[in-house]
Amino acid sequence: MTYEQIQYTASEGVATIRLHRPDKLNSFTAQMAEETIHALNTAQSDEAVRALVITGEGRAFCAGQDLAEATAPGVRIEDVVEKQYNAIIRILRQMPKPVLASVNGVAAGAGANIAYACDLTFAAESAVFVQSFIHIGLIPDSGGTFTLPRLVGMQQAFGQMILADKLAASKAAELGMIWKAVPDAELENEVMTVARKLATMPTLAIALTKYALNRSQGSNLEQHLLVEAELQAIAGRSQDSKEGVAAFLQKRKATFIGH
Repeated sequence: MTYEQIQYTASEGVATIRLHRPDKLNSFTAQMAEETIHALNTAQSDEAVRALVITGEGRAFCAGQDLAEATAPGVRIEDVVEKQYNAIIRILRQMPKPVLASVNGVAAGAGANIAYACDLTFAAESAVFVQSFIHIGLIPDSGGTFTLPRLVGMQQAFGQMILADKLAASKAAELGMIWKAVPDAELENEVMTVARKLATMPTLAIALTKYALNRSQGSNLEQHLLVEAELQAIAGRSQDSKEGVAAFLQKRKATFIGH
């Protein structure tokens, strides 16, 4: 596929998806969503890629949906949600590789909820997050009503969604909504340093940890203890686990190959 509304690169084990409609604050169109889904699947299937970064071009991470397109005659909003945003969120949460969001500017509506769906979200200190749906009479989508209350609790989630105040990156980090807020000039370097580190770590163990965290959302303790035992058996048989144990016993740095 030829990308026109995103940019995709891969180097040193890290793939980067850069939303690229800066004049529209990287708001999503059907084309951008299709390209993003294709790029996500490309990163997932490429064995050389062991970590993924999602960011935006210009002064925004993503302002959500392009409303001109979504309100065009014949367009059904439920189709937009399912084909574009639900598809993206499913891939992000099922991706067996760590996904980092690098929020370089405003993250509004679906843009905010995509950022929250990533495994580690970094944001420039000047960035803001806002649940802007209520301003146009809509409910939060892109997994927002699932993810946000699990990050901050029901009161905070309801307040952010109904009052729709802008939330500074530093406050989002303080509330546990994102991993870290960093000075604007340091954002790209900070994110790529962590991404490259993750790309050298035991990828299967990371994937199994992510799967365990996903499963924990719908399990009780006894069920989840069994899940952990099952996943630990898989991890323990991996080449990376054998390498990690050998390196520990030999007092050397482990070299992980990702499986």
